[in-house]
Amino acid sequence: MIFARILKCKVLLRALSLIFIGVFLYFVLWEAGSNWLSVSDLRIPQQFSADLPGCLAIISGDTEGRKSKLAELLASRKREKPLSEDFYINETQDCPAYIKKRGFITVPLSEEERDFPIAYSMVIHEKIEMFERLLRAIYTPQNIYCVHVDQKSTVKFKRAVKAIVSCLPNVFVASRIERVVYASWSRVQADLNCMKDLLSSQVQWRYMLNTCGSDFPIKTNREMVQTLKVLNGRNTMESETTNDYKKGRWQYHYNVTDSVIRTDVKKSPPPISSPMFSGSAYFVVTRAFVKHVMEDREVQKLLEWERDTYSPDEHLWATLQRMPSVPGSVPANSKYDASDMLALARVVKWSYLAGEVRDGAPYHPCTGTYRRAVCVYGSGDLQWLLRQQHLLANKFDPEVDDTAIRCMESVLRFKALGHDLL
Repeated sequence: MIFARILKCKVLLRALSLIFIGVFLYFVLWEAGSNWLSVSDLRIPQQFSADLPGCLAIISGDTEGRKSKLAELLASRKREKPLSEDFYINETQDCPAYIKKRGFITVPLSEEERDFPIAYSMVIHEKIEMFERLLRAIYTPQNIYCVHVDQKSTVKFKRAVKAIVSCLPNVFVASRIERVVYASWSRVQADLNCMKDLLSSQVQWRYMLNTCGSDFPIKTNREMVQTLKVLNGRNTMESETTNDYKKGRWQYHYNVTDSVIRTDVKKSPPPISSPMFSGSAYFVVTRAFVKHVMEDREVQKLLEWERDTYSPDEHLWATLQRMPSVPGSVPANSKYDASDMLALARVVKWSYLAGEVRDGAPYHPCTGTYRRAVCVYGSGDLQWLLRQQHLLANKFDPEVDDTAIRCMESVLRFKALGHDLL
């Protein structure tokens, strides 16, 4: 009898120990980053799957059997009431629930992506929902994200950003933030602040991309990784010979208050031996490029010289891209000029270039609206956008056409999870 009881106790202890080991291993694997989960464990968030039939009709032009879904989608084209800062401050009180409900991808979707982390600088100042949707669209757990919030942003906006960031371990607010004035040096400084922070992070990212609050990706993370691999250590950004009109942006001293004002004071020539080029604020650059910018003496002199120019973000990066000493750059020869349509950083539709493609225009007119001569994309632009080689597009605004953003969200999520849509 005593022997039987001892035997039962041993069996019970063995069973309990096996249960304990099982639970322990479960939490070890979960804590290791959930990389043991498969893509099949992920689910398409309901809002994406609900929009897909109408979105496919917009993108393909095939409305057969989808007319009611298309009409429903287009009826909600303009977002009347975007989600507020209070919504995010409240929802992020429970981070796991927030991440699941809002549909963030929490595991690397492939070994290729896991082994090729990307860094992002995100410069924002308003529209908290648009920030979250952009972040969600480019978010993966192996990447690293620096968020620069304008000093001028409201207290509640800053609180909401910090609330969202607190739920995602690889997203952080820049350690130093600027009061950003349109067309001034502060826009460059915001990216430089993030560059410094990103280099200090533990993530060994390969490339860095910068975004603003009205950007949205037109490629999945995996497509971006594959594109960056093809670049093979080269940068890609707009960089063209400067016309005479734009030379005035760096030939004169500009004062900065709430705006940028030109003076009659001429500046000294640029402190570099290579020529100046013009481009845009957007870039796709290697880690070596960023490190060089932060450390090289010649580059530091150029940065200091650029501080009192007009819209330095539209000639600084383009000039660095043509300096022979800069990693990943290309020669200054005009053969290497790259327009915004040839560079991969950002696809933009300019009002003064739009027209009939058969008559030689680079693209058809915007189906949304124009803001500072740049297209704020509408649903009718999506078919064209998804055929472009670029990684991201500018501009999107839910108050102009929320359907365009919702369709991009749906298409990207289905593609990311391996679904063949068209």
